[in-house]
Amino acid sequence: MLEGNFIHWVIEPGSVSEFEALLEPLVSSRTSLSEEEAADVTWFIRTYRNDVFRLLPDTIPFREIRALVGGALILHIGDNARVEEFLEQNVETATDVLRVAIALHGGDVSLATAQTRFRKLKRSMRRKLLRLLDRTPNATEDVMRQAERWKRLAEVLHPGDYAEKYPRAFAAITAARRNDPPASFGSRVETMLAQRQIAALTPVLQDRPGEFARRLDVMLRRATEPDAVLDAFAAVAAQVSSPVLLQLLAQVNAPRPLPLRAFTPKGALAKVFGTADRRESIAPQVLARAAQICENALIARFTLLPPLGRCFIDPALREYRVPLAQRAAAKSLRTLVRGSRLPMPDTRFIRLFLWWKNGRDRTDIDLSAAFFDTDFVFKEAIAYYNLKGYGGYHSGDIVDAPNGASEFIDLDLDVLVKKGVRYVVTSLNSFTWQPYCDLPECFAGWMARADTASGEVFEPRSVVDRIDIASDTSICLPFVMDLEERRMIWADLGLTSSPRWNNVDNNLSGVSLMLRALVHTPRPDLHTLFDLHVRARGERVASAEQAQRVFAPEQGLTPFDTDLIRSEYL
Repeated sequence: MLEGNFIHWVIEPGSVSEFEALLEPLVSSRTSLSEEEAADVTWFIRTYRNDVFRLLPDTIPFREIRALVGGALILHIGDNARVEEFLEQNVETATDVLRVAIALHGGDVSLATAQTRFRKLKRSMRRKLLRLLDRTPNATEDVMRQAERWKRLAEVLHPGDYAEKYPRAFAAITAARRNDPPASFGSRVETMLAQRQIAALTPVLQDRPGEFARRLDVMLRRATEPDAVLDAFAAVAAQVSSPVLLQLLAQVNAPRPLPLRAFTPKGALAKVFGTADRRESIAPQVLARAAQICENALIARFTLLPPLGRCFIDPALREYRVPLAQRAAAKSLRTLVRGSRLPMPDTRFIRLFLWWKNGRDRTDIDLSAAFFDTDFVFKEAIAYYNLKGYGGYHSGDIVDAPNGASEFIDLDLDVLVKKGVRYVVTSLNSFTWQPYCDLPECFAGWMARADTASGEVFEPRSVVDRIDIASDTSICLPFVMDLEERRMIWADLGLTSSPRWNNVDNNLSGVSLMLRALVHTPRPDLHTLFDLHVRARGERVASAEQAQRVFAPEQGLTPFDTDLIRSEYL
């Protein structure tokens, strides 16, 4: 329950069965888990041991989660027929084997961060990993994709000791050690695309439907007969995962050319690279048919799920993004997906605030607000070095927080709009260079104020609209205000910075690029996802009162129910 800016929740005891039911939605997710969610999965396996199998679903769709579960089963249960059965069913490729090995060492199963330091393995574990590798198809090609990681893993696997027993595993690792790759699938595809051999490439990609979906845009741009490409894709679209189909649907429905093409590499730290959209054009009717193929495949899949009955979908869900990947998401009172837009408080005055406590040493974090116009041109910044201007007022610089401290910026929105400001980017800079993940408490948020000098009680811990900052970086952009649309854009982004500079003025190119990417990158929205489900297995009604199931920002299934959305609707 929310009253004013304060939180009032009634907490009631739950049953053991309700507690145990928390595991299945996590491991059934079709997208990546946050660090906290992954730790919860490991806790269940470590605590329940053999009894955990009654809580696990029949299938685990996402490979990273399969590896996380597989590694935890090996570590905490060991040699067991149920563990072997799980590994046989869920480890399908050489990269799956690598992920399990990394999970055994507490590393990053997404393979997005630095190399894992592998430790000495028991003979039983070595044999288990080599046996799994030996039975995978295309082992050598798959190993070469992560050759350096496999070289490090081979140092503790000692595959030569088992060369006769597991010859295919030995040959794959030997190829990586000698840097002797076979002609890979990816190199064949890139060569044929460069030579515009689209007719010959189409049946090749049909063997890997997910790759076909990811390359459909470039195939259509370079094809002389795009309908033939779409016919081939339609034949295999049912085999493409829901997240990939939704991303493709958002791409083909987006206006072209895009104001900016932004690329965000996989990883725990959000990074963005941008370029102008110089792609060849695609005929509108071709894009429309591609979108229809994606929709048809998703509807056919969702039809197999239990019926929903009468459903109401709030149009406001168009502003909320589908949770396709949560590995980089910060923990918060209400977890949202990057790029989602929330209504701003209906007020002229907004307070942006930061709260933190010292880590092991003195910690100085600076709150700043950078102002940009509609064209993303920088106008002004309010920070510790510029406390007043453009309708903004900074509370002052605090350089030590042994008992916790807060900085805040009060904004007069009417003044900002008159001066041509559209976007207000909140920036947090760790002046003493401690990463936020090392701090016991750090969060930022926003709240309505009656005036910039109203004297109202300010208690940061009580505010609902806030993000807990826990990223492994020293600069963070938690959220952005869009003054024209009166929306808060959930950003939750990290920036790297020069070791010689540490304030927002010296990172404006990065801030501007992040802002453009947030605004212009096409992403699938929740309204589209839920609409496809209702078309497949429900009946649309005009109001929440008529509905058996409600999809809305504040009632029924909400954008904050990310675990349920990922496990039951993707």
